[in-house]
Amino acid sequence: MKQIKSALISVFYKDGLDKIVRRLNDLDVKIYSTGGTYNFITELGVKAEKVEDLTGYPSILGGRVKTLHPKVFGGILARRNERDDQIAMDKYEIPSIDLVIVDLYPFEKTVATPDAKHEDIVEKIDIGGISLIRAAAKNFNDVLIVPSVEYYSELLDILKTGNGQTDLDTRRRFAAYAFAVSSHYDSAIFNWFNQKENVPAFRMSVNKETVLRYGENPHQKGYFYGDFTAMFEQLNGKDISYNNIGDIDAACNLIDDFTDTTFAIIKHNNACGLATRNSLSDAYKAALAGDPVSAFGGVLVTNRTIDKETAEAMNTLFMEICIAPDYSEEALEILKSKKNRILLKRNIISNNSLRQYRSALNGVLVQDKDNIVEKSEELQSVTHRTLTDEEKKDLVFANKLVKHTKSNAIVLAKGLQLYASGTGQTSRVDALKQAIAKAKGFGFDLHGAVMASDAFFPFPDCVEIAHEEGIDLVIQPGGSIKDNLTVEYCEKHNMAMAVTGFRHFKH
Repeated sequence: MKQIKSALISVFYKDGLDKIVRRLNDLDVKIYSTGGTYNFITELGVKAEKVEDLTGYPSILGGRVKTLHPKVFGGILARRNERDDQIAMDKYEIPSIDLVIVDLYPFEKTVATPDAKHEDIVEKIDIGGISLIRAAAKNFNDVLIVPSVEYYSELLDILKTGNGQTDLDTRRRFAAYAFAVSSHYDSAIFNWFNQKENVPAFRMSVNKETVLRYGENPHQKGYFYGDFTAMFEQLNGKDISYNNIGDIDAACNLIDDFTDTTFAIIKHNNACGLATRNSLSDAYKAALAGDPVSAFGGVLVTNRTIDKETAEAMNTLFMEICIAPDYSEEALEILKSKKNRILLKRNIISNNSLRQYRSALNGVLVQDKDNIVEKSEELQSVTHRTLTDEEKKDLVFANKLVKHTKSNAIVLAKGLQLYASGTGQTSRVDALKQAIAKAKGFGFDLHGAVMASDAFFPFPDCVEIAHEEGIDLVIQPGGSIKDNLTVEYCEKHNMAMAVTGFRHFKH
């Protein structure tokens, strides 16, 4: 056990610090401090010594140099059981420091501030604080480091129950906290610099962990690292699960590509129903008609506030999750009638993420996010048949859907309504056949429908099958060396084909 006899306190955030200071004073701990923290401590009526009196140097360079001195770092890093270290301490009159309470300038908060100036961000790169944290954590054998306000309550419990004594396991645990704080801070700084420099290195740090009910299956543990509450406000329902998060991500990515009133139903990361209509209730009913069987237990998402009429229609369906930018009071009351139904209100609605991450082998795959959304005026027709405005809308609608469908993927749509999808097939022909069978199974007439493909057609077989079913509008990225065969077939049978130039694989 080590008795805390001296402490260095230099913090940005002082919430809860008063209780710690008073307890240290009760334990007769000598306190060293700086600037605003010194004033805070002495205003509590607790005696403290200024670090500048210890070092013989004032705070200089606009506060950039305050604690960077051998009398501070020597007191932290000195090994109490090393004779030579103690001789040096005596020779240079360096006092031992047993406890370091320090935090870091709010770099991430400053970066996130709208219109933050470059110089303000740079000044929030902490030098003294990060050095104190690392030094104290390195010497955890003798020193207790408290690197953030987050750990104040745990420290206070230790001071109360242990009367100022700490064991090695406690100091080691706090050292782990310290390096978690410092590594996260450095990662944030690196990623800010790397927005422009593009250094070939991957750094990601997330402090918040949520333990999920289980992983993909009940025998697997599951965790979420991220700030879910920043994205959503949960208004009702049970805890979010591992699979829920995957579906929520897929649902939001999909709906964000639509600007008109749209409703979608997601199952296992794929849309089983989606429609755009003038009213939200009509959009919901058309989306449900796309596959009312798969909709059971699905994730529902829309880009409009859910009203009473829509909620009444939705309430007859067993759904796992509903996501919307907002809910009317009447709608919320209706949808809350099922206590386990998860209702999410989106706090952040954005499609501007730049990167996607995925674990693979013993590493991480990183890619630019597919933020390409084709527009009707950008469609490149490769056949002579003239496209009407309504046909162009259907082509773009289907193409948005196929972009968010697992490859190999085919989407069939008409009148801004998903008829059916062929998802995750090893053959594009199989994906088409699956979509046709599903559409027919739910009574859709495919004459005049659109077929969208997430990749090019290496052979004209898919357009042949589509034509036989009455499908006469096709959208695909193009790029096959045999594109001409597919185009020629369309020309011969008065089918229209638009080529986007962008493949949208989603594996």
